[in-house]
Amino acid sequence: MTRVVAQGTFDILHPGHLHYLREAASFGSELHVIVARRENITHKDPPIVPDRQRQAMVEALDPVDEARLGHTEDIFVPIERIDPDVIVLGHDQHHDEAAIADALATRGIDCTVERASALESADDERLLSTGQIIDRILEQRC
Repeated sequence: MTRVVAQGTFDILHPGHLHYLREAASFGSELHVIVARRENITHKDPPIVPDRQRQAMVEALDPVDEARLGHTEDIFVPIERIDPDVIVLGHDQHHDEAAIADALATRGIDCTVERASALESADDERLLSTGQIIDRILEQRC
Protein backbone atom coordinates (compact mmCIF):
# COMPACT_ATOMS: atom_id res chain seq x y z
CA MET A 1 0.00 0.00 0.00
CA THR A 2 1.28 3.46 -0.92
CA ARG A 3 0.00 6.19 1.39
CA VAL A 4 -0.30 9.70 -0.08
CA VAL A 5 -0.84 13.03 1.68
CA ALA A 6 -2.35 16.14 0.13
CA GLN A 7 -3.05 19.31 2.07
CA GLY A 8 -4.72 22.66 1.65
CA THR A 9 -7.38 25.08 2.79
CA PHE A 10 -10.26 23.79 0.62
CA ASP A 11 -12.47 26.76 1.45
CA ILE A 12 -15.08 26.75 -1.31
CA LEU A 13 -14.67 23.51 -3.23
CA HIS A 14 -14.17 23.89 -6.98
CA PRO A 15 -12.85 21.90 -9.97
CA GLY A 16 -9.23 22.83 -9.17
CA HIS A 17 -9.53 21.11 -5.78
CA LEU A 18 -10.98 17.98 -7.34
CA HIS A 19 -8.22 17.90 -9.98
CA TYR A 20 -5.56 18.22 -7.25
CA LEU A 21 -7.06 15.45 -5.12
CA ARG A 22 -7.56 13.10 -8.06
CA GLU A 23 -3.97 13.63 -9.17
CA ALA A 24 -2.68 13.19 -5.61
CA ALA A 25 -4.66 9.93 -5.31
CA SER A 26 -3.03 8.66 -8.50
CA PHE A 27 0.36 8.59 -6.71
CA GLY A 28 -0.74 5.75 -4.44
CA SER A 29 -3.48 3.53 -3.08
CA GLU A 30 -4.63 5.58 -0.07
CA LEU A 31 -5.15 9.36 0.03
CA HIS A 32 -5.08 11.27 3.30
CA VAL A 33 -5.88 14.98 3.20
CA ILE A 34 -4.84 17.52 5.82
CA VAL A 35 -7.23 20.47 5.90
CA ALA A 36 -5.57 23.62 7.22
CA ARG A 37 -7.10 25.20 10.29
CA ARG A 38 -8.31 28.76 9.89
CA GLU A 39 -5.99 29.99 12.65
CA ASN A 40 -2.93 28.67 10.80
CA ILE A 41 -3.62 30.34 7.44
CA THR A 42 -1.43 33.41 7.19
CA HIS A 43 -0.45 33.54 3.50
CA LYS A 44 -3.93 34.50 2.24
CA ASP A 45 -7.32 35.60 3.48
CA PRO A 46 -8.75 33.20 6.06
CA PRO A 47 -11.39 30.73 4.86
CA ILE A 48 -15.08 31.56 4.99
CA VAL A 49 -16.24 28.00 5.64
CA PRO A 50 -15.60 26.66 9.19
CA ASP A 51 -12.80 24.12 9.75
CA ARG A 52 -14.92 21.04 10.47
CA GLN A 53 -17.26 21.75 7.56
CA ARG A 54 -14.32 21.99 5.16
CA GLN A 55 -12.94 18.73 6.57
CA ALA A 56 -16.30 16.96 6.12
CA MET A 57 -16.69 18.21 2.55
CA VAL A 58 -13.19 17.07 1.57
CA GLU A 59 -13.70 13.68 3.20
CA ALA A 60 -16.90 13.20 1.18
CA LEU A 61 -15.01 13.41 -2.12
CA ASP A 62 -14.41 10.11 -3.93
CA PRO A 63 -10.60 10.30 -4.21
CA VAL A 64 -10.21 10.87 -0.43
CA ASP A 65 -9.84 8.01 2.04
CA GLU A 66 -9.47 10.22 5.10
CA ALA A 67 -9.47 13.95 5.84
CA ARG A 68 -8.29 15.47 9.08
CA LEU A 69 -7.66 18.95 10.39
CA GLY A 70 -4.11 20.16 10.66
CA HIS A 71 -2.34 20.56 13.96
CA THR A 72 -2.69 23.95 15.63
CA GLU A 73 1.04 24.44 16.23
CA ASP A 74 3.08 22.06 14.08
CA ILE A 75 2.15 21.19 10.49
CA PHE A 76 4.26 18.04 10.61
CA VAL A 77 2.38 16.34 13.48
CA PRO A 78 -0.38 14.89 11.25
CA ILE A 79 2.22 13.88 8.66
CA GLU A 80 4.12 11.95 11.33
CA ARG A 81 0.89 10.19 12.34
CA ILE A 82 -0.05 9.32 8.75
CA ASP A 83 3.50 8.23 7.83
CA PRO A 84 3.08 8.79 4.07
CA ASP A 85 5.14 7.48 1.20
CA VAL A 86 4.39 10.56 -0.92
CA ILE A 87 3.32 14.14 -0.22
CA VAL A 88 1.72 15.88 -3.19
CA LEU A 89 1.68 19.67 -3.11
CA GLY A 90 -0.84 21.67 -5.09
CA HIS A 91 0.46 23.38 -8.21
CA ASP A 92 0.00 26.85 -6.69
CA GLN A 93 0.79 26.17 -3.05
CA HIS A 94 3.46 28.40 -1.56
CA HIS A 95 5.50 25.54 -0.06
CA ASP A 96 9.05 24.89 -1.22
CA GLU A 97 9.56 21.22 -2.10
CA ALA A 98 13.22 21.15 -1.01
CA ALA A 99 12.46 22.77 2.36
CA ILE A 100 9.63 20.30 2.99
CA ALA A 101 11.89 17.37 2.03
CA ASP A 102 14.60 18.63 4.40
CA ALA A 103 12.12 19.04 7.27
CA LEU A 104 10.76 15.53 6.65
CA ALA A 105 14.27 14.05 6.65
CA THR A 106 15.12 15.87 9.90
CA ARG A 107 12.06 14.27 11.50
CA GLY A 108 12.88 10.83 10.13
CA ILE A 109 9.93 10.73 7.73
CA ASP A 110 10.96 8.85 4.61
CA CYS A 111 8.76 10.04 1.74
CA THR A 112 8.99 11.84 -1.55
CA VAL A 113 7.56 15.28 -2.29
CA GLU A 114 5.80 15.83 -5.61
CA ARG A 115 4.01 18.80 -7.18
CA ALA A 116 0.57 18.40 -8.81
CA SER A 117 -0.15 19.92 -12.19
CA ALA A 118 -2.49 22.83 -12.79
CA LEU A 119 -5.95 22.21 -14.16
CA GLU A 120 -6.02 23.77 -17.58
CA SER A 121 -9.26 25.29 -18.74
CA ALA A 122 -10.24 26.54 -22.17
CA ASP A 123 -13.55 27.68 -20.69
CA ASP A 124 -13.45 31.32 -19.53
CA GLU A 125 -16.52 30.72 -17.37
CA ARG A 126 -14.89 27.95 -15.35
CA LEU A 127 -13.95 29.09 -11.86
CA LEU A 128 -10.77 27.37 -10.69
CA SER A 129 -10.04 29.09 -7.39
CA THR A 130 -11.89 30.16 -4.28
CA GLY A 131 -10.78 33.74 -4.96
CA GLN A 132 -12.38 33.65 -8.41
CA ILE A 133 -15.63 32.34 -6.92
CA ILE A 134 -15.69 35.07 -4.27
CA ASP A 135 -14.92 37.76 -6.86
CA ARG A 136 -17.76 36.51 -9.09
CA ILE A 137 -20.19 36.55 -6.14
CA LEU A 138 -19.21 40.10 -5.28
CA GLU A 139 -19.57 41.21 -8.93
CA GLN A 140 -22.99 39.67 -9.37
CA ARG A 141 -24.55 40.07 -5.92
CA CYS A 142 -23.22 43.34 -4.51
